[in-house]
Order: sequence, then structure tokens, then C-alpha cells
Amino acid sequence: MRLSDLPNISRVNEEKLQAAGIADAEQLKEIGSEAAFLKVRATSDAKACLHMLTALEGAIQGIRKTELSPEKKAELKSFYAKIKN
Repeated sequence: MRLSDLPNISRVNEEKLQAAGIADAEQLKEIGSEAAFLKVRATSDAKACLHMLTALEGAIQGIRKTELSPEKKAELKSFYAKIKN
């Protein structure tokens, strides 16, 4: 399955993920949203923000990022706060 077939993943984000070495949906699911986000920031989009992180998690779960649980949103927000510098 292509990355852009997942919810929240546009062609642009698909290209960023591929540039980070994440080739397909299965690989994204294996690596997880936080590790994928760090790879994207390190390789193709140093300014990637919380919106991308939540989009990646939503894609992994197969839902729109707005449908993430409040607990998961809080967890991702905490992770992002720690690494955003």
C-alpha cells in the first residue's frame, strides 16, 4: 500500500517520508509515528510540526488525525514539546 493511500498522507508528505527512508505503509506502521517524524525532521523537513506528527499517527491507525483519542493527542503533544527545539 502506498503511503498516500493512508488517511492524512498527501503526495508531498509521501515524498518526505520516502526521502527519510520510509517506502510504504507497512514500513511506517513498523517504525511508528514518533520515529518516522524524527526521520522526516532529520532528512527532509526540519520544520515539521505537531500537525505532521498527529497526521502520521492517524495514518498508522487508519483514521483522520482529528479522530485521535485525547490521550494519544496529549502523548504526541508531550513528545513534540520535548523535541521541538
